[in-house]
Amino acid sequence: MTIDKLIKMANQIGAFFEAMPDRRQAMADIAGHIQRSWDPKMRGVLLAHLDAQPSADGGLKPIVSEAVRTHRKALEGRA
Repeated sequence: MTIDKLIKMANQIGAFFEAMPDRRQAMADIAGHIQRSWDPKMRGVLLAHLDAQPSADGGLKPIVSEAVRTHRKALEGRA
């Protein structure tokens, strides 16, 4: 799967959860959804993409980028 498709999918997830009034919970839910629904390879590609652009969102909505960075360990399967 291409990074463009993964970014689109992640942004769709973010669009759903960003309407929540509690931003911290929204970020946890975004990361949780990605962790449960995406296979490890897909998550790895997204994380590598963000690593290559440490000072930018890499095409992701800001809430998605922040959620992925904040909950990285869980997305890597380490938490």
